[in-house]
Amino acid sequence: MTESSATRTPSVSTTAPDIPVPPGSVGVVAPQIISFNEPLPLASGQVLPSYELAVETYGTLNAARSNAVLVCHALNASHHVAGISAANPNDIGWWDNMVGPGKALDTDRFFVIGVNNIGSCFGSTGPASINPATGKPWGAAFPMLTVEDWVLAQARLADYFGIEKLAAVMGGSLGGMQALSWAITCPERIGDCIVIASTPRLSAQNIGFNEVARRSIISDPDFHGGDYYAHGTVPAHGLSVARMVGHITYLSDEDMAAKFGRAQREPGDNGEFHYGYGVEFEVESYLRYQGEKFSRYFDANTYLLITRALDYFDPSRCFGGDLVKALEPAKSDFLLISFTTDWRFPPERSHEIVKALVKNKLPVTYAEINAPHGHDAFLLDDARYHAIVQGYYDRIAARLGLPERSRTTGVLK
Repeated sequence: MTESSATRTPSVSTTAPDIPVPPGSVGVVAPQIISFNEPLPLASGQVLPSYELAVETYGTLNAARSNAVLVCHALNASHHVAGISAANPNDIGWWDNMVGPGKALDTDRFFVIGVNNIGSCFGSTGPASINPATGKPWGAAFPMLTVEDWVLAQARLADYFGIEKLAAVMGGSLGGMQALSWAITCPERIGDCIVIASTPRLSAQNIGFNEVARRSIISDPDFHGGDYYAHGTVPAHGLSVARMVGHITYLSDEDMAAKFGRAQREPGDNGEFHYGYGVEFEVESYLRYQGEKFSRYFDANTYLLITRALDYFDPSRCFGGDLVKALEPAKSDFLLISFTTDWRFPPERSHEIVKALVKNKLPVTYAEINAPHGHDAFLLDDARYHAIVQGYYDRIAARLGLPERSRTTGVLK
């Protein structure tokens, strides 16, 4: 891609003296908004005439442009991977425990790119953006998207930064699907593929959960066929229920039992029930809080688009369900990590990918972490999990000739 086909505003901010920065943080950050004027052809056959991507970067791109790592986000996350948002000091990056100086993905050695995907609602072009053909928000007319569409847009982003080959692409959940797609569709442009708590395709049960969530939004009277912007409404009730359904699937039974059990929020005398349909159990209070909070910051059309992209993802679809054949183009090394209590994307799904990689004689490292937190474990600060990721990046750094970090002092040498 040529320099003239994209523009950028503004750059990352790292100076904000009034905001305290804890040790190990990348600091105070602000997104870059990069505009792409080249049309983007989509898997659906539609074309997005132009688009913007919201991006944050951490660390320094080396002279060889060989130390870049792309971090792909999951359903409700964004480009804000690490650090403290300049717009809101309480907004800490969703993978801040993973990315930063001296952390598992060490920004003293790697140039880390966090990108908000097209169709999302955190700065990149999406349903709430203005459709240049009408001068009004896209709304329900926004094109359907696939994981492969996102990868194409991300590859153009790498072009923008002058990066011919990424040191690694990394993601958890839906982000892991994007990493896997990179290895298949852009095999010459990725050194390592890191897939965490992910799957090569959704099960019927997972598609079912997504449909229940979508139906709750579409059935909300304030949805107005997806054009609620024009009506000045938000399908908050449907979006809240969708989040509640999704959130249940991110937690394990063990984790929910430990957090809530059967505790009542305000039990009657002698622990008696109130015998009604208000909030009575602590788990109900928690889910309603999560749902209502989500409905205040997430776009309903975005939720529909991204969950459908999840449903569509299946690299083996064009090969009669043969994942081995689908992964034949891959050339990278792989790290896969799963969690024992993740029943949304269980270890068995990672096993499928590992077996297919082995049959293709590709280098693969696999770790299965015994953790009680369910699918959300990939976001949490588990020392074993982070040590595996850090060790893997140490190996990448050694291969690229990047500075080593002393195991005893933690200082780069």
